[in-house]
This record gives sequence, structure tokens and C-alpha cells, in this order.
Amino acid sequence: MDYEIRPVRADEWQSVRDLRLAALRDPVAPVAFLETYEQGLERSDEAWRERTVDASDEGAGQVRQFVAEGPDGSWAGSVTVLVEGPDVEARFGEPAAVNQGHLVGVFVRPEARGAGVADALFRAAVDWAWSLEKPRLERVRLYVHEHNPRAAAFYRRFGFAPTGETVPMPGDPAVRELEYALARP
Repeated sequence: MDYEIRPVRADEWQSVRDLRLAALRDPVAPVAFLETYEQGLERSDEAWRERTVDASDEGAGQVRQFVAEGPDGSWAGSVTVLVEGPDVEARFGEPAAVNQGHLVGVFVRPEARGAGVADALFRAAVDWAWSLEKPRLERVRLYVHEHNPRAAAFYRRFGFAPTGETVPMPGDPAVRELEYALARP
């Protein structure tokens, strides 16, 4: 794997936007993301700038986005960690009873799949979550659409386990998002 895994930088909002829009055009986007391509296009440049600053090393430390950057500077994938806790309103799913990380926005470009990019991104994201001292995180969670078995298999292989908790899919309450978690070692 010839990718550097690193946090986004505050000035990379255009690359963050371009990768997110590519993710939203992926055929599995309807079961992988809570946003549509059209909604992503409607975001202003300022919204993309704020999103990127918040997820960078320059941000407040409650969000971190990691990217896989190729030797040519292209981005092959990304994952974002949100810090949640009992005193922080959950952005998705049930409120946290403990301090935890929440992985969102998982995406690897089709041409980079199977090359270890997702594993490397997850390793960086989970390592960052465990490195936090304040708040000290007790677990890392994520949600997976009940009709996304490929993603669920990857999460299980990485060590995430189903918790038994589910939430309705926004816009289609008949469909469920399944919570998976990885406890602090």
C-alpha cells in the first residue's frame, strides 16, 4: 500500500468536498451515507471550510478526519471520528452513556479497495481515539445499514462487534442502522 494516512489539514476543504461528493456518487451511497449527492452539492464553500477546519489538527479536538493520500497527492479514502459523551448530544444514534468515538463517513474509492486502505484508515482513526486523554474514550462505535453486508463484514473483521442496538434509518423508519462497537483494549 503506497498511501500516507494522515489527518486533513484546515486548508484542504476543496479536497474534502471532492472526496465526499465522490463518496455520495458511489453506488452504495444510499445505504452508506445519510446525505445525498444533491445535498452535498448544496453546501456552501464556507460550510465545507468549517467542516474541514473542525476535522483537522487545528480544530477543537472533538472531530478528526483521516485521509489516505497517494504518492501523486490524490486521496483514495477517508474516515472521520466524532467524539461523543454523556454531556455531548449525539449526532446520530442513541446518546452516549460513556465517552466514545463514533466513526462516520467511511469511504474508499473503488480503484483502491482491497489494497488495505480501509484497514489503515481504521487503524489511524481508532489509534487517535485511544490516544485522547480528555475525554478518555471507553469505546468506538459506528452504525451500518442492515442491507450493507460488505461493510458489516469488514467492521467485524477489524474487531467491531454488534451491540444489539439499532436505530431507524432517517427517511425510512422500516429500515434499521445496526450499532457496532469496539471496546477499549
